[in-house]
Amino acid sequence: MYPYHNKIKQRITNGELIKFEFVERYKDISPALLLYFKTEPYIRPIREHRFEEYKPLLKAWNQNDARDTSAP
Repeated sequence: MYPYHNKIKQRITNGELIKFEFVERYKDISPALLLYFKTEPYIRPIREHRFEEYKPLLKAWNQNDARDTSAP
């Protein structure tokens, strides 16, 4: 089994994240948080029930990198 969320959080901490956005639908996931990385896999979707655990990471990332996002 692939440790999906642990690996994604590690990638964020390692500075691989370049952008994120909340979207109405991504494939079969609605709504979704899309995380964009500089290395493969480039896009990682997150389901709504996991949004809250990512918000502190994304807030810290946003403050460190001072980038624009479409966070709600």
